[in-house]
Order: sequence, then structure tokens, then C-alpha cells
Amino acid sequence: MGDWIKKVLEQIKKLWAKWSLVQKLVLVGICIAAIAGIVALFSVSSAPTLVPVIDAPIKNEDLRNRIITRINAEGIRSSVSANGTVMVNDEATARRMRAILLREDLIPAGTNPWEVFDRERWTITDLERNVNLQRAITQLVTDHIKAIDDVDNAHVTLVFPKDEFFRSDQHPVTASVIITPKVGSDITENRKKIEGIQKLLKFAVAGLKDENIVIADYNGMVLNEFDGMADLERLDNIKKGAALIRALETQYRTSILSALQSTYTSERVRDLNVKIDMDLSKKMVNVEEHFPVTLKEQTPGLSYDDSQRVPSLTISENTSNTTYEGTGINPEGPPGTEGQAAPAFRDMTSIVGKVTQETKTTNQVVNKKTSQEERNPTIDRVTVSVNIDGKWDVKYDEKGKPVILPNGSIEREYTALTGDQIRAVQSLIQGAIGYDAARGDTVTVQNIQYDRSKEFIQADALYLKQKNIQTAIFIGIGVVVLVLIGFMVFRAVSKELDRRRRLEEEERARREQAMRDQMLMQAEEGSEVPLSAEEQARMNLYENIANMAKDHPDGVAQLIRTWLLEE
Repeated sequence: MGDWIKKVLEQIKKLWAKWSLVQKLVLVGICIAAIAGIVALFSVSSAPTLVPVIDAPIKNEDLRNRIITRINAEGIRSSVSANGTVMVNDEATARRMRAILLREDLIPAGTNPWEVFDRERWTITDLERNVNLQRAITQLVTDHIKAIDDVDNAHVTLVFPKDEFFRSDQHPVTASVIITPKVGSDITENRKKIEGIQKLLKFAVAGLKDENIVIADYNGMVLNEFDGMADLERLDNIKKGAALIRALETQYRTSILSALQSTYTSERVRDLNVKIDMDLSKKMVNVEEHFPVTLKEQTPGLSYDDSQRVPSLTISENTSNTTYEGTGINPEGPPGTEGQAAPAFRDMTSIVGKVTQETKTTNQVVNKKTSQEERNPTIDRVTVSVNIDGKWDVKYDEKGKPVILPNGSIEREYTALTGDQIRAVQSLIQGAIGYDAARGDTVTVQNIQYDRSKEFIQADALYLKQKNIQTAIFIGIGVVVLVLIGFMVFRAVSKELDRRRRLEEEERARREQAMRDQMLMQAEEGSEVPLSAEEQARMNLYENIANMAKDHPDGVAQLIRTWLLEE
């Protein structure tokens, strides 16, 4: 194999040497083009294939932005093609997002139901049978339902009845879906998610209606009977409303307590009750308002308002006047003919006197504004009550020490809140809750003493304990000082006694030395002086010590050092 490669290389070298410059350049260009083509092929094949979420382009920019925002909220990257089609990375992601967009009514209006699904997978022709179409639709709808995060598995059955000649004999298209929820999913209780699956089926199957769709779980419980879920939704709304009220009460309580405890401390402000009454229902309210008519606007630049306004303007006015005078005789003319009297005078027969009638009709115009608004849950009433304890101060005597009562407790004095302080606290709370007297809000501030007997007993016991500890410390310090003084006196007396004893011994040694010297002098003179037994024993001791010093000088030196150190 190696020899063959060498032969090939040698032939290539020979051919390369025989070729002209043009041939060499052509070969190099062909190699470069081949390499570039291979690189482009690999780059194109490795690029991700984008799948449209909805095949139809979305022309409404606002709706397209909402769809992209919803896709991004799921953590999925998306892109928009040149014609406005929203694209994602793979088919599974596209199916999942179609289900979410259908559930949240983000499919563009007027979109063909078939365009919501991938048409390229099951494009049909006139030669294919209807059963293949039904199977394709069923499989595609099943795949889309499985793509939903809350669904672990799904089984879809679609029934397409044959076409009848009379519409009254035509059976409707029906669909049944059995889903297996994932662990921890709330799809069986969430009406919005079930409605999303129902909308998905309606978009996928033409002519399918809500009443012909059955969605059940693996236990056979029908999930899309929304009439029976009304009570559950009502209870859920009640729970949500109660949670909203508790959150508002907690918010008010926290803010008010924080403000009061920073001023009066947490020991004095403990009890704060907040009660909020709310109307949790949604209502449509029709509002009609009337405004005065402006005849002249305010002149720009003036410091005062010179505009002219009137409550209303007269458009038309009608006045009628009826006057009757006479004896009440109404001539009717010849017998058998109708009289010529006006209708207003026909009923005045036999009336004697004078009648005057005036009628005035005035049509006026005013500025009127009519609006319709939806009222969300609103606060009907807020009730707040708080209790603030007064201030306890310890009494002190002239020496600055707490006054102790006969029972051993410390005497204290209570100072209650003044009226100005209570009103100031009330104003602070009213500002914190947005007080509105019209809706019946109430704020109650009381000054009620807390029972602090246990607290005072503990404080008194602690004070007495500290006093006892201080007394014990002072006594201990005194004892230590006395012991030190006694030790110093004993030390001084001991030193003085030692000094006196040492002086006596030195004096005695001096006298004995003088006697020895005298005896030696007498001995030198030839006179023999008799020695006593004690002096003879001492002389023998001195001789032994001298001999020992000669024989053991180091031991004697150590003995002398020891004596000196002891002295």
C-alpha cells in the first residue's frame, strides 16, 4: 500500500512538472471551488429547519407581536419570515404553541382552520379516500393535544357521518377525547385549558360544534360540562376574593403598624385590627352626566375666569292662551246642523263667568354625557381599630436611685396619651387607608393600659438581682483588700523580726569572736586558759568545718550560696 502511494505521488509530481502555468491555475481553482461547495453544503445541512406555527402569514403587526410575546413567555425562540409567518425550531414546539394560541384566542380572525395545522404532512387529492383523510386529521389532532404540557397521553376519536340529501337527516360530526393528565397538572379543574382543547378540535374539524364534543379523563369523568362547573367556579371566585381581601388587610396592617411602632415602639402598639368589606362582583354601570353649556371660553392669559356658562339653552318655546267671557250660551245654529263653535268652547255650555287658560312649552338643551363602564371589585368599607398603651416611667429619689416600695417593687408612674396624640394617630391611619367618610369608613384609636404585672415583676427581680450582685462584689472587693493589707502587715512584721534576730546573732557572734581573739592572745603569751565544754565543742566544730572546706571546697561554696540566698 505504501509503495502504491509513493508511485501515485511520483506520477502527480511528474504531471505537475509537465503542466503549464495556466493548467496549474485551473486545477487550483477547481480544488478551491470543490472545497467551498463542500463547506457550503455542510453549513446548510447543519442549519436548523424552521417550522411555521401558523402557515398563514400574520399581517396584523399588533397581533403578531402579541403572539411572539406569548411564545417568548414559554422560553421558546421564534423568528418572523419576510411574509410575516411566525417560525419556531421544530414541529413538536410548533404543535405545543398552536395549542396555547388556540386556548388564549390568539389565532388571527378569518384564519382557515386547516391553516392552523401542518398541511404539508397530509395534503390530499381527489383520488384519496375519505377514510385516509379522517385518519390523518385524527392523528394530527392527537399529536397537537399530546404537545400540550399538561397532557401525558391522549386518544381522539372523530366520526364523520355520510352526507345525506336532506339537511334534517344529516347527522352532526362528533368528537370524543380521552386525556391522561401529567402528575401535578390542574387541567381537569382548569376550565380555560379544557376550552383550549375544545377550540383546537373545532379548528381542526370543519362543522364540529361544542355540544358534539366530549372531553373526558382516563376515569371517564367528562371535563367539558361547563354548566356543572359553575358552582366550582363560583367557589373558586369566592376563594380568590377572600385571598384578595386578606392581602389588602395584611398590606394595610403592615404599613400602619410599621408607622406606629416606629413612633411609639412595638411594646406600646400591639393590637391593630383591619376589616375590609368588598364588592367582588363585576357590574356594567350606565352613567349619564349633565354639564352646563359654555357660551364663552376663558380668555387665555387672564388671571381670573371670565368664561360664561348657563345651565341650559332654549331651543324652542310654544305659548297658547285661551280666554272665555260671556253667559255660557253656545249658539248651535239651525236645528239639525253642527255648530260652528270651536272644540275648546263646546264643553262650556251653561258656564257663567270668565275663563282664562295659558299654556307654555319650552324646549331646552343641555350638555349630556352617557357612558358605560365595567366595575371591577371595589372596596365598600374599611374599618380600623388600634390600641396604644401609655408610657410607664420609673420614679427616682433625690440620690438618683429608683424608689422601692415596702413590698420590694419599684414605684412607677403611668402617662396616658393626650387627645392631640390620639387625633394625630387617627389622621395618620386615615391617610394610610384612603379614608372616605362617604362609604362609611371608621378609624378607632384607643388608649387602654396593657397588663404589665408580669413584666414589672421580672424587671424588679432583675433590678434586685443586680443590686445583690453589686453588693456581693463590693463585699468581696473589701475582703480582698483587707486580706492584702493583712498580708502586707504580716510581711513587714516578719521582716522586722528577722532583722532583729539577725542583729542579735551578729552581736553574739561579735562578742564570741572578741573572746576568742582574747584567748588566742593569751595563749600566745604562754598563759594557758582553760576552755569550757561549750567552747571546746565549738572549737572542734570549727576545725571540722575547716577540714571539710579543705577536702570539699565545691560543696562548702554551694552551702554558703544557699545560706546567702536564704538571708
